[in-house]
Amino acid sequence: MNRTSRLLSTVAGALWLACACLAPTARAGLAEATPPAAPPTAGDAAATTAPPATGDAAAPPPGAAADSGDFKTLDQEVQSMKKDVIDLNKDLFVLEEELLFPANTQVAVYVSMDVGTFFALDSVTVKIDNKQVKNYLYTAREADALLKGGVQQIYLGNLKVGKHELVAFFTGKGPVERDYRRGATINFDKGVGAKYLELKISDKVAKHQPEFLIKDWE
Repeated sequence: MNRTSRLLSTVAGALWLACACLAPTARAGLAEATPPAAPPTAGDAAATTAPPATGDAAAPPPGAAADSGDFKTLDQEVQSMKKDVIDLNKDLFVLEEELLFPANTQVAVYVSMDVGTFFALDSVTVKIDNKQVKNYLYTAREADALLKGGVQQIYLGNLKVGKHELVAFFTGKGPVERDYRRGATINFDKGVGAKYLELKISDKVAKHQPEFLIKDWE
């Protein structure tokens, strides 16, 4: 699995690098293909003192329009290749996740917050079958995103079919700015297929206390 992951990442990186290098290389080639202007002669100097011509003589040379069209075509090709590389990178990421976490053994844990008046989140620790699988420290920006309705995938892993126990510890600031640490536990059955669990932090208004729940999305 690890070897496949590294291979996919290497392919995506190589494609991106090739795309990034294409634009300057193409422009350099176009610049080299344009011959340098010849030094002015005495006749040319005299010609420059003449009054500007009118009509067709003032129009830009045909080569300038062609060069502009070539640049537009190159830019379009580069942008198209960048889009293809981004799409390929997304496909490789999905493939990597499917290889590392097959649907029949996959378990995913999410964190959400509701209101958050009585609790300011600092960190979450997740244990499965008495083994710590994740300890996440939140920035103020991440905690604010959860308060605005965001949902975070805090853990993704594999579990065999059978009974399991998940324990989550929540650390932060509770009412009146005092340090607060609470835990929640759930026993669940892992069947054939992916399992999704939600760690939900909400306000218990009647008691002016935060409430911590673990929901099994069957």
